[in-house]
Amino acid sequence: MSTRMATLADAAGRPLRDVVYTTLRGELMNGDIRFGERLTEPKLSTRFGISRTPVREALTMLCSDGLLQREEYGFTPVRPSIPLIRDLYELRITLELGGIQRAIDSPAVVHDHALLAAEREAWLALRADPPEQEPGFVVRDEEFHVTLLTAAGNAELVRSLKSVNSRIRHVRMYDFMVNNRIETTIAEHLGILDAVLAQDLPLAYRLLHTHIGESLDVVLDRVTRAIAAMSLATE
Repeated sequence: MSTRMATLADAAGRPLRDVVYTTLRGELMNGDIRFGERLTEPKLSTRFGISRTPVREALTMLCSDGLLQREEYGFTPVRPSIPLIRDLYELRITLELGGIQRAIDSPAVVHDHALLAAEREAWLALRADPPEQEPGFVVRDEEFHVTLLTAAGNAELVRSLKSVNSRIRHVRMYDFMVNNRIETTIAEHLGILDAVLAQDLPLAYRLLHTHIGESLDVVLDRVTRAIAAMSLATE
């Protein structure tokens, strides 16, 4: 496996750290690694046939994602909390809709149309050439939502959203493991942007509320399945 791993890394022009990270992330999110299983640098270095340095870097990235937690000896998978996920999504919805609601309530609040127009061009480019189904797309998705809220002009709402995003990123990645979710997300983002730019804020509010709600449904379904698989996985 070590030769194959090195070949894949060389062929793709990707650092070994990224190859290990992607491999383990997929196994964690698909429930192939059981809860309580301890991942250590020596074992993973042997498995992949590489030095500990790229393995250590990959494990650090997975901890940052919230998929792994550091233990006294090694790392173990994080068990997602469904009630916490629901609570954080509720907070996310409140923050994001708040950006549009404040513009609905006050004529003095006007979205930054130049910022949103530039964001729209970026998503039109993604629609023309959609990326492959990839959990890491969550980062680009977050950028859209932060930009949309930034355009509403309240920096504290944006600060709070970024904090929430960092806490739900590890489960939001599940949203982009389902067929066509990236294409659907692109279309919905463009619909929201078009509504805001046309100053149809009530429509933008409804579209954004539905968009986040559908994401939650997908995430909860995928997370529940992963939890079941990780609970039943054999050593």
